[in-house]
Amino acid sequence: MSDRIEKLKAFLNDTPNDCFLNHALALEYIKLGDDTEAKLLFEKNIGTDVNYVATYYHLGKLLERIGEQEEAIKIYEQGMAVAKKVGDNHSYNELQGAYEDLVY
Repeated sequence: MSDRIEKLKAFLNDTPNDCFLNHALALEYIKLGDDTEAKLLFEKNIGTDVNYVATYYHLGKLLERIGEQEEAIKIYEQGMAVAKKVGDNHSYNELQGAYEDLVY
């Protein structure tokens, strides 16, 4: 296991619901090809803080990659709604682009 993963896990021992750290750990698992563990962490983030916008894009892309297009569409739609609610136009545009690429 990579040194980065070990460091992130150590930080998470102190703050297990830190969305930034969970997100970073999920991205490390994606680099290793462990989509299952990454998906669990992204889903944990949404359960912990529905307004953590960054998770929606990466979870949607992961779902697309593993063939779960319908779930990816739902995640993009949820993410767009959250991004709009919190006023994050950049994330909204990224999510909209991913959504449109998948749907159209």
